[in-house]
Amino acid sequence: MNSLTKRIVSAATAIVLASTGMSAFGTGSVSNEVNAAGNYNYTEALQKSMFFYEVQQSGKLPEWNSVQWRGDSMVNEDGEETDFVPGGWFDAGDHFKFALTNAYSASIMGWGYIEYKDAVDKAGLGEIYRNNIQWAFDYVMGCDQGDGKVVGTIGDFTGGSTDHNIWCSAEVYLRKHHLNSDDWVRPYDIIENASVAGLCAAALAEGYIIFKDEQPEKAAEYLKHAKDLFENADKIRDVKDIGGMAGMYNTQSWIDDLMYAANWLYIATGDQSYLDKCKNEYIPEFPTENQSTDRKFTWGLCWDDTSQAAAYLYAVNTGEKEWIEHVSHHLDYWIDGYGGKKVDYTPDGLAWLFNWGSARHATTTAWLAKLSSDTIFKDDAALSKKYNDWAKSQLDYCFGDNDLGMSYVLGMGDLQPTAFHHRTASGIHDDHWNELGQESGGVEGWQTEYAHTLYGALVGGPDKAGQYENAVAKYEYSEVAIDYNAGYTAALCAMVDDFGGEKLADFPVKETPKWAEWEVAAVLNGSGDSYTEIKAWAMNHTAWPARVEKDVCYRYFFDVSEVIEGGLSVDDIKIEAKSQQYSEGEQGFATVSGPFKYEGDSTGNTYYAEIKFEDARAIQPTGQSEHRDEVQFRVSIPDAVDGKPTKGCWDPSNDWSYKGVEDATSLKSPDSLNDHITMYVNGNLVWGTEPDGTVPGDNEPVVTTPAVTTPAPVQTTPSVTTENTPAETTNPVTTENTTPEKEMLGDVNLDGKIDVTDLSTLSIILADNKPVSGMQKKNADVDRDGNVYLSDLARIRQYLSKIIEKF
Repeated sequence: MNSLTKRIVSAATAIVLASTGMSAFGTGSVSNEVNAAGNYNYTEALQKSMFFYEVQQSGKLPEWNSVQWRGDSMVNEDGEETDFVPGGWFDAGDHFKFALTNAYSASIMGWGYIEYKDAVDKAGLGEIYRNNIQWAFDYVMGCDQGDGKVVGTIGDFTGGSTDHNIWCSAEVYLRKHHLNSDDWVRPYDIIENASVAGLCAAALAEGYIIFKDEQPEKAAEYLKHAKDLFENADKIRDVKDIGGMAGMYNTQSWIDDLMYAANWLYIATGDQSYLDKCKNEYIPEFPTENQSTDRKFTWGLCWDDTSQAAAYLYAVNTGEKEWIEHVSHHLDYWIDGYGGKKVDYTPDGLAWLFNWGSARHATTTAWLAKLSSDTIFKDDAALSKKYNDWAKSQLDYCFGDNDLGMSYVLGMGDLQPTAFHHRTASGIHDDHWNELGQESGGVEGWQTEYAHTLYGALVGGPDKAGQYENAVAKYEYSEVAIDYNAGYTAALCAMVDDFGGEKLADFPVKETPKWAEWEVAAVLNGSGDSYTEIKAWAMNHTAWPARVEKDVCYRYFFDVSEVIEGGLSVDDIKIEAKSQQYSEGEQGFATVSGPFKYEGDSTGNTYYAEIKFEDARAIQPTGQSEHRDEVQFRVSIPDAVDGKPTKGCWDPSNDWSYKGVEDATSLKSPDSLNDHITMYVNGNLVWGTEPDGTVPGDNEPVVTTPAVTTPAPVQTTPSVTTENTPAETTNPVTTENTTPEKEMLGDVNLDGKIDVTDLSTLSIILADNKPVSGMQKKNADVDRDGNVYLSDLARIRQYLSKIIEKF
């Protein structure tokens, strides 16, 4: 099977799965890799978690980023990165960057690697793991502005949190920001917050530990910043200055984070003064239980409470029995209770702390439990087994060992949430996201399908009853975030150490676009004996990756036979713009020109009008009005020539591009999509079928050929075709088949009904160029253009998905 055939099969398979609601991740995913002991493929899970963090990368992507559908983000029109501090991870499904969550997440992940480096390296994931955490370490270091001042937030946190009110992919987000604010630089703040500076110090101390042998100069830089951040955070000792984090990350205490950082700096340097500061200054202020003098053992490790992580590290660094016992008290609280207190549980076994990120809390505590069982409790067989078994049970719950059979890790297992809160993975072009992951797009037919699989992301998790509400707007359930995955990822390092597993050799699988990335919709705007007027949208629905292009045009083909037969010439045909969305001088303004002779027609009677955008970057997948550019244009002849009426000389019924226009009801309706109006990006055909049957993937960069009487040709500028263009298609299937069956559009397998098996049959026909004719060809040719193409496959899919009611 050649590469083209493979792409077609991949596209067809995606269409079939989308139509049936089946998971595309069964084969080779963890839920199908269960051995007799019930162990999942934790190595695969760790591999996919790295993928999630690569999805979260902001700015210009490094060469080692493996996410084929991601592109550079937060760059201006000259390709220059404009964030005050470049790089780093987007916080969640939005585009904010926080020093706090970057530092916290990197420190927890770095901890997992420090403790289980040999296992991760043996699994073949060491390099990619180090690359990912270093991406965050470098960002955290860049946020350090000296004297304890840190760049706290980068993102549109002004004006009612603009970032949270916009749904578009990261690659084009800055263009939306530019529309709203007329600049290319996102807001940022510089804060003095001991908690944030302390977490940054902890992360960079770990960066030193991990990279001191491999990259000694960079490691020394990490340590220098870590020391300085800690020293100044210790002077600040206040957490009130939170800037743009307000309403999202409201820091509560500095004690836990400075004790956490001090212990990491002790491990990095061996300097006893860090432990002395813990003993003399931090431990007397260590949080206590409500109305008690007992040290706090409740709640759980998270971005706003590192007290239990600090306690564990202090116990390891000092060996003091009271702190080892404290760790045990905390873990017992999570497992079977301590001091009359115990975490709640779902009926099917998940330790449930509260409604925001329940799976996050369970897996992060599982990290502490697993680590503790392997270290400070390894010589106590009963406790070690208790903590080890419990940690494994919580991770396995998230992989599907629950009453719903639900994997709360995306891209893992047969049943996963279909609605999750992530803008870039959704690939939405019109800023409308409420129907994502649902069975129906409602009366408006909004997008329900995600463009991408967000492999490795841990979603929020179930509610206290063990149920999951599958809706994007149910943030408690559907949120994904870098801090959610952090403890889970560290725990996977430990599980890989115990159970091994195999990374997937062919991961990530390259995605094929699930829909046309460029489209033209058209309706009849007016007609008469001497003219046809069209209203059309040129649309940008790119998501592989989301992007804009400057050189975009489309062509409206028409037949001049009646004009010539009536005694007129091509010179009598007028092509003109009537109205359009943008004004001259603006991006998005189009010139309408022609007629141009179409060289693909042997009769010489086919011409076209060309609608070319001066700068099509205004057509961007960022909103309901921005993803399309409306132009109204007219093709006409004079009402009379030399006093002789021209009635009868204009007949659009045989015009190639008129097909479908007369029946289209609205530009918003699917019936307006017109694949006989062809679209070109950088000189390459990306949408539609030319009159001679040329489809995307068949063509060389196009040349605009003028009518015979035009003095000089106008040539579009060709460019190299990239892999971001829509999936290539095969040549029309025209060979013979003699199967005599009943005619029914869409019934490709001739079984008397239209269902998903027809999609499978047609996908194989197209992929393998199998012979098809007779009734099978009639039924497969649902758009009635005389040939069988991928466009027919797409129409059948739309019919099964109830996007269209008839062919």
